[in-house]
Amino acid sequence: MEIHIRKSDLVSEKSDVLVLGVTQGKQHFTETNASQKINELLGDVLTQIAKEESFVGKANQTLWARTGHSFGTKRVLLVGLGKAEELDLEAVRQASAIALSTIKQTTAKTACFLLFGESLDVKDRTQATIEGMRLSDYTYSRYKKEKKVSLKSIDLLVLDGRDLVAARKGIEVAEQFVKGTLFARDLVNTPGLHMSPSHLVDEAKRIVKEQKQLQIRVFGEAQLGKMGAGGILGVSQGSVHDSYLVHMTYKPAGKTKKRIAIIGKGVTFDSGGLSLKPADYMMTMKCDMAGAADVLGVFSVIAAIAPKVEVHGIFAAVENMPSGNALRPGDVIEMMNKKTVEVLNTDAEGRLILADALVYATKQKPDVMIDLATLTGACVVALGEEVTGVMSNTPALSNAILNAAASAGEKMWELPLEKRYQKLVKGDIADLKNIAGRWGGALTAGLFLQEFVDKTPWAHLDIAGPAFAERDYSPYEKKGATGHGVRTLLKYLLSF
Repeated sequence: MEIHIRKSDLVSEKSDVLVLGVTQGKQHFTETNASQKINELLGDVLTQIAKEESFVGKANQTLWARTGHSFGTKRVLLVGLGKAEELDLEAVRQASAIALSTIKQTTAKTACFLLFGESLDVKDRTQATIEGMRLSDYTYSRYKKEKKVSLKSIDLLVLDGRDLVAARKGIEVAEQFVKGTLFARDLVNTPGLHMSPSHLVDEAKRIVKEQKQLQIRVFGEAQLGKMGAGGILGVSQGSVHDSYLVHMTYKPAGKTKKRIAIIGKGVTFDSGGLSLKPADYMMTMKCDMAGAADVLGVFSVIAAIAPKVEVHGIFAAVENMPSGNALRPGDVIEMMNKKTVEVLNTDAEGRLILADALVYATKQKPDVMIDLATLTGACVVALGEEVTGVMSNTPALSNAILNAAASAGEKMWELPLEKRYQKLVKGDIADLKNIAGRWGGALTAGLFLQEFVDKTPWAHLDIAGPAFAERDYSPYEKKGATGHGVRTLLKYLLSF
């Protein structure tokens, strides 16, 4: 589906559908609203139909109107934007997604949208519009024939030609943000049969091969043994698949301001190991590599977005399976930083591989480290399915991430690294233990990870809820992998 932007007077448009955004209120079509022109041209029919159908411009409300032969466009689609004082970029994303989904239910081949959100920055609202459309248009079709869609092209319209330069920049950025997000979605949606640790490694190699300014190092099990990566090797003991640690590097042209490390958990399938999950809990565990997928999603577009910081993308890739070789509850393993861990539950494996990856990341001497992991069900209990828990040892870093997330439309909320709970992760026969009781599980998992970051400014993003939607979360985050976190990271990297 092609998307373009151009200047228009609306009246001369010839298309199957013209989409107009309407803010909530009694006066829908005023002299300050571009839809007034169309309403007058149609003999006040939009006002009449809106009244008959109780259309008041509520967020994501829609209304169709036929134009007859009044002008070139066959139909008008009104989309509610909600209250004008509450209009933000996320409202634009959702309205754009709703509009596209509504049009796709018809036989329309072409559509034009008057760019939503007149009060918002042109570049930003154009980017949000493209993101809403492209992300809502995603389907994972590897294992079935893709359905034919009649809609071929969309034109975004501005009334002032001076807005075109900024709008085109918004499209360029949006297409990269979407590409990275959809890349992550595809990886997470792929079943474990076709997404083993070696498959993740292959994807990383392909990304690096296709882009300049990128380098990669892949550590196999022999090297991991020499590095003392007991967490990564211990978790993978029960699987027939080898484990890996992958390190991708992006270096911008010219002098760099900072060195950022992003670290992902890559459990390609999590059965729970010998602490076996119930069958129902296992069905979506192909998603347990969503943190690594986010890292790969970012790196799939990093050369194109060209941040002015050096970025290190690091992830551990393993499969957690039960077998005669599997890690046993009660076993003690030694991590890459020489700390010992009593493994009381083999289903709390993500923190073990992530800990080794964090230790490795600290050795790259980054200014900032951010990890992403589908780490705990406790975070989902605390914040629900749609919100990521953010924990950090540096308030300025957590604030920067939360600001980037708000702009990207990805819901995140800060949780504390409560010092008084630190004693809960201390082991009985080892330095640490990998579970700390029933209460505050998301927090104690974060405190466990903190043991492996030294003094580096660090933030932990527990994406267990929003990384994989077991129902539709929003008009553009449908059931399945969401790629949650990619756009926040890209926004953060571009903030320097």
